[in-house]
Amino acid sequence: MNIGLKVGMFFMVLSYSVCALAESSECYGTTSNGRIENAVPLPEKGGNFISYTTDLELSGRTFVHDAVKEIVVQSYKTLDESHPEKVFKYAETGSKNGGLFWPHKTHQNGLSVDFMVPVLNKKGQSVHLKTDAANRFGYDIEFDEAGVWGNLQIDFEALAAHLVALDQQTKNQGYGLWRVIFDPELQPLLLKTKQGDYIRENIKLSSKRSWVRHDEHYHVDFDIPCKPLAK
Repeated sequence: MNIGLKVGMFFMVLSYSVCALAESSECYGTTSNGRIENAVPLPEKGGNFISYTTDLELSGRTFVHDAVKEIVVQSYKTLDESHPEKVFKYAETGSKNGGLFWPHKTHQNGLSVDFMVPVLNKKGQSVHLKTDAANRFGYDIEFDEAGVWGNLQIDFEALAAHLVALDQQTKNQGYGLWRVIFDPELQPLLLKTKQGDYIRENIKLSSKRSWVRHDEHYHVDFDIPCKPLAK
C-alpha cells in the first residue's frame, strides 16, 4: 500500500471517529420547563444571515438542539437561493444546558428560537435591524401598527418566506413547527403576503398577545420529541 493511500485511510478513520464522539442532542420536558443535553450553538453568520450580537453569542445564549440548528441553517440556504437579495438575523435561543433563561419564560429545552424581523430601508433594500446594548439588542424596538419604526419597514414578504422555509425544512427533517408567536395586530399584514395562504393552512400563529409584544421579533417553537423531565 502506498503512503498516499495510507494517509488517506488514516484521515478517513479519524473523521469517522470524531463523528462517533459527537453525541446527538437530547431534550427534556417542555420549552417552559425543560433542559437539554449536547446542545450546539448556531453559527455566528452565513451567506445571508448574522446573529444579533457577538457579545451575547459568546456568552452562550445561542444554543439549540442539533436538529433545530440543521433546520435553521438549511432554511437560510434555501432563502439564499430563492430570495438572494434578502438578509436575516436571528436572536436569543437558549443556554448550553437549558433550564431557566432570563428574561424569557420559555427557551428552556433547545427548541425555541427568536428571529429579528427582516426590514426594508427607505430605498426598499433589505437591511439588518440594528441590535445593540442601547436598544436591548433589538428587543426594545417598537414598530407601529403598520410595521414601521423610524426609517425602517418590516419586510413582511421576507418574513413570510422565512416561515415557509422553516416549516418546509422542518417537515423535511421529519419534525414540525409547534407554534409561531408574532404580534397579533401585525399578523394581518403577514397574511396578506404571497405566502399568506400557505401560512394559514400550515403554520400555527399564536392568536393571543404574549407577555411581551413580539413585534420586533418572532418566536418559533419546534415540535421535536423530548424525554420527560425527571422530577
